[in-house]
Amino acid sequence: MPIIATAAWSIPQKWAHRFSREGSGLTRYASVFDGVEINSTFYRRHRTTTFARWAESVPDGFRFSVKIPREISHDRAMKEIAEPFDAFLEDIAPLGEKRGPLLCQLPPSLAFDADKFETAFKTMRDADAGPIVIEVRHKSWASGEALGLLETYAIDRVLADPALVWPIEDFAEPPRYVRLHGKPKVYYSSYTEEEIRAFRSLAAPDSWCVFDNTASGAAIENALTMLDEQ
Repeated sequence: MPIIATAAWSIPQKWAHRFSREGSGLTRYASVFDGVEINSTFYRRHRTTTFARWAESVPDGFRFSVKIPREISHDRAMKEIAEPFDAFLEDIAPLGEKRGPLLCQLPPSLAFDADKFETAFKTMRDADAGPIVIEVRHKSWASGEALGLLETYAIDRVLADPALVWPIEDFAEPPRYVRLHGKPKVYYSSYTEEEIRAFRSLAAPDSWCVFDNTASGAAIENALTMLDEQ
């Protein structure tokens, strides 16, 4: 069964009745969903005690997908990343077995460069053997060379919607990680039941489907709709 999740765990009042009434916001969210995508790590570091508290707030089967810091993906543009990547792994270590994929989202300006990214991916894999997924936004990543490098380092492509680089037709196997940003207005627009069913049908049993259209509160509603389809 795929993990259906949202980016962060804010619960709109309209849907509060679907969740447990007791506990923290995360505990209440985890009473319904089996995973969540942590986006705040993209912007700032958190204390290890924060990750430990989050891990203790959810059931054993719950998983956290964690976004890689912008210092790595944007500020350093994936160059000389060993030190900040090691620090990131140390920060999130208290998640333990509840850690899911690491999400690397590249800026639209960052084109594929074989040498640079081979160095970056090797650095990441030397430090961590867990699942890593990547969302790219520059058309150069559609090349066979880029796909081959990702396969070499076992880094899964994100199927994003809107799909700027890798449309669903480019996936020979069901995507392992789907990020639904909302369209036509990214981060705001809600998905129809038909669209949600279509994305649900794409999901592999061990995949993630994350609703990132959080700005309008649509993510929770859409995720609940998908959950009800199971």
